[in-house]
Amino acid sequence: MSDFGGSHKRAVCCRTSIFTMNQLQILAIILYFAKQSSFSATDPNVTWHRHGIPMFFPHETLKLDKPRFSAKAMPDLTTHCNEECLWKEAHPTLEDLKENLSYETVYTNGTRTLTIVDFPDLDPNTLLVKQYAPRRLRRKRQIFGVDGRFDISGNQFLLHFPFSTTVKISTGCTGVLVSDRHVLTAAHCIHDGKDYVKGAKKLKVGFLQENPKAQKLAKSSKVPKLLTRWSRVKRTQVPKGWIRSQNDLSMDYDYALLELKRPHDRPHMEITVLPTTDQVAGNRIHFSGFDSDRPGKLVYRFCRIINETPHLIYQHCDAQPGSSGSGVYAKLWLPEKQHWERKIIGIFSGHQWVDLHGMQQDYNVAVRITPLKYAQICYWIKGIYSDCHSH
Repeated sequence: MSDFGGSHKRAVCCRTSIFTMNQLQILAIILYFAKQSSFSATDPNVTWHRHGIPMFFPHETLKLDKPRFSAKAMPDLTTHCNEECLWKEAHPTLEDLKENLSYETVYTNGTRTLTIVDFPDLDPNTLLVKQYAPRRLRRKRQIFGVDGRFDISGNQFLLHFPFSTTVKISTGCTGVLVSDRHVLTAAHCIHDGKDYVKGAKKLKVGFLQENPKAQKLAKSSKVPKLLTRWSRVKRTQVPKGWIRSQNDLSMDYDYALLELKRPHDRPHMEITVLPTTDQVAGNRIHFSGFDSDRPGKLVYRFCRIINETPHLIYQHCDAQPGSSGSGVYAKLWLPEKQHWERKIIGIFSGHQWVDLHGMQQDYNVAVRITPLKYAQICYWIKGIYSDCHSH
């Protein structure tokens, strides 16, 4: 259920969803059928994998003053959007794109740089996707229905893919492993639009792991079965599209990449460009996070996509503060491999109220990975822009 921000907060249903054997069987069936598509794998419209990735070219890096690290942590986010902001999303200029996708890098010693980027031969009009379409939805508090989240319990689930790719961020958010040493999360977990949050100076990423003592004292209920192992972050990268929105926070660029000091030894999720929503299996998205109302629990949920803009995915997946930064994934058909695969197609951001033509609707929102964002994040991970460009 949505539950971000001020007077718009809702109380989640008191029912606790935990994985019993019966629920696991039901969930297994749901996940199995989520693998089945609403379209044929041979459908000629299934061309998302052939979409060209623009060249992301970082051509100048400038030194900036050290940040103050004075902002308060923001484990949740609520924004408003109207016709003007929706129009800006759908009609970016080339200069807007260059400005928004330039980025800041902060290192462990507190130094900071700004990298200015360019996109040679890019036509912004080729990047547009389906725009937000007003729909008459119920505006009652029951719009998100019964709390549909599941507590993931049992090491056979928590410590195995895909749940094992979900990690904690020390500022109170969630992240997802996207390489052997990189974590994708929400920008507002690191930066409030004006400055980096206090905890970002010594940022850490938490990995759930088995408690060795629990294995020796299996009969003791007082010994936690899982522990959190914290790993230091080497550097943090945030797009200017988030930082420049400080006077009017916009979710469009609410994402950040953290590079760990040392590589981890877990499987990670791969990112990809979100195709049109009718090419997503079951039109469903999934994500797991550390929701603040269920401390010590990893919480999983899935739901259908309701609406979209060039930058955002609108849905009613139940969520609470703390789940911000969760990797949003979908099942996509890979023609070259001839099977379905989970891919990260967005980052969970928070809650947004949309005011359009006299209608106000509320959603939980994820930032979608566009071709340009993919090129940027890929470059952050690989460090070679030619490895992230395709025609």
